[in-house]
Amino acid sequence: MVVAACVAGACARGENTPAARDSAVAESLTAVRKPAPSLLAGGPYAYVTNEDGNAVAVIALATDSVVASVRPGRRPRGVKVSPDGSTLIVAVSGSPKGGPGVDESKLPPADHKRDGIAIIDLSRRVLKRTLPGGIDPENFDVSADGKTIYVANEDGSSVTVLDVISGKAVARIPVGAEPEGVTIRPDGAVVYVTSERTGTVAVIATDTRKVIATIAVGKRPRSVAFSADGATAFVANEEGNSISVIDTKRARVVRTILLGGPAIRPMGTALSPDGTRLYVTTGRGGTLVAIDAQADTVLASVAVGRRPWGLAVSADGARIYTANGPSNDVSVVDAASMRVLKRIPVGSVPWGVAISR
Repeated sequence: MVVAACVAGACARGENTPAARDSAVAESLTAVRKPAPSLLAGGPYAYVTNEDGNAVAVIALATDSVVASVRPGRRPRGVKVSPDGSTLIVAVSGSPKGGPGVDESKLPPADHKRDGIAIIDLSRRVLKRTLPGGIDPENFDVSADGKTIYVANEDGSSVTVLDVISGKAVARIPVGAEPEGVTIRPDGAVVYVTSERTGTVAVIATDTRKVIATIAVGKRPRSVAFSADGATAFVANEEGNSISVIDTKRARVVRTILLGGPAIRPMGTALSPDGTRLYVTTGRGGTLVAIDAQADTVLASVAVGRRPWGLAVSADGARIYTANGPSNDVSVVDAASMRVLKRIPVGSVPWGVAISR
């Protein structure tokens, strides 16, 4: 079934540390505790990776202003806050920037020594260490207990499974070409991984670490968002100008939401806290779109900046923050009115956004 809905408007690695110190860092990821208020006072914060700036901008949500910057390594892209809120996790890469239509033979060689998963202590905003993340880590997700990280290796056509306690890669799972979006289903049983070149989603069982299904979606899928109950997955198809709606029980696409013509390029996805709205950035379309997650209809869209990609929703659902790459800023959007309240300069080519709770 196709639902048409036209949109209005257009690392360097940290220095080597003793094993005991590494263990303490790992435990900080897995312990379910709240960071000391005195250390993270002034929060919550939004953390924005700047792919070309090799830095993470720290935005205080109380003032919507940049208050600090952290250097995680080269080409930071995927970013998440650990489940306990004390640690920032960032994918860094030594591979050169490419993209659709780029002649990769003319790109400089990759420096895989700079590939990894950067672990940043948020209490001091310093890089603690960099874990191995496979070839060209782009995006990832973290298990609810903070013990396992699943990393998409764009140049490796694989997913690296990283054990946080040991700091070692424990599995490498082949998936489709150019994997990017990685999202763990809320029940933790499976991981969905999009593959841009093959137009598919690999479904990986977390217990066996094997692909148990491959789902054909639209062209160049970029990200995945699950409903709170995990029954539905929404996949943004950049070149398909659409959202694939997947019934996760049957592991098949049941509906397709068409967002308009070729100018609309769905990229990032995020659900509102109450699950009623799906927010989608449209890349070269330059907009943020709000979709009724039950009716699969477009509610509103707003121009936010040039080529918005990453996005995150505040804990109360009142605001959406979009990373606008070539605009070098983050747009703050009021969810109720779908109006841009502010644009915050953050650095060079912002890519991902994560918000502390």
